[in-house]
Amino acid sequence: MQDAPSKIPVTVLTGYLGAGKTTLLNRILTGSHGKRYAVIVNEFGEIGIDNDLIVESDEEIYEMNNGCVCCTVRGDLIGVIERLLRQPGRFDAIVVETTGLADPAPVAQTFFMDDAAKASTCLDAIVTVVDARHFPMQLRERPEAEDQVAFADVVLVNKSDLVTPQELEAVEAAVRAINPHARLHRAERASVPLDRVIGQGAFDLQRVLERDPAFLDPEHDDGHGHAHGPGCAPGCDHTGHGRRGAAPIHDSTVASISLLAGELDEARFFPWIHALAQAEGANILRMKGILALRGQDRRYVVQGVHMIVEGEYQRPWLADETRRSRLVFIGRHLQEDRLRAGLLDCAA
Repeated sequence: MQDAPSKIPVTVLTGYLGAGKTTLLNRILTGSHGKRYAVIVNEFGEIGIDNDLIVESDEEIYEMNNGCVCCTVRGDLIGVIERLLRQPGRFDAIVVETTGLADPAPVAQTFFMDDAAKASTCLDAIVTVVDARHFPMQLRERPEAEDQVAFADVVLVNKSDLVTPQELEAVEAAVRAINPHARLHRAERASVPLDRVIGQGAFDLQRVLERDPAFLDPEHDDGHGHAHGPGCAPGCDHTGHGRRGAAPIHDSTVASISLLAGELDEARFFPWIHALAQAEGANILRMKGILALRGQDRRYVVQGVHMIVEGEYQRPWLADETRRSRLVFIGRHLQEDRLRAGLLDCAA
């Protein structure tokens, strides 16, 4: 049974680090669908990058930093939703892009446990983006990758052009083994007809309750032997749980390193970043940055996953913007001092 038409549909966009969530979000925002979206972006780290990676649009963009939307920032998520609901008529739907380390279940729970959200919104679908090239390794090493697929209504197997047909079939078989109910689509660079990911009406609360009978219990046990507070993700090991803004530790070896610099010399930066990816690729889960390159009037956006690094020039620097470079690494056993020194050595 569908929710009343007056309720605002919400799409939760999830997927492990580097899968292509922001690329898909940009396709949604620039698509010819005649809809206006309010976008909530969550980041894991001190310096916001994802908000600036979103294409220029007239949409309402809200950013929540330095915490996981499934845990300690959940109160902020409720606060943003409540502010949005005080702006009737300004948008048609909401998209929540979670950090790549988030379990989507507590995010979905927000729209059933919070009275204001429950009264005014309906969860349309949880869309999980899967990196076809790296998913088998992520599945072995990261429980979040499996959780994100298990809870999905729609799975987009992205970067399908980077694997062989046999590898792609194996990835899809793994996805179906985890979640046989999800709608499965292949994509390159998150290019997919938007009517396959938005306006799905696909979230099935009954199916969720069959998988997790305590889904609507804010103090339920997570199946690992301990109870979490409202919206706390399975696998999270908090330090100072309940302190607003405190960042959960999903994995004690995973950290976010945020670096700042001025203008960079591209003749130094590109050899450095590619050499770094080759040497430390196994430990780099995600890398993303917005760079000011000497002699260039446009921002250069660089992104990477493990040993893959790619980038492109995007919009021009605005007159009131400071031309500076921001680079964020999310990974294991990364040495912040060496990364900072390496970036500063690339200064113009």
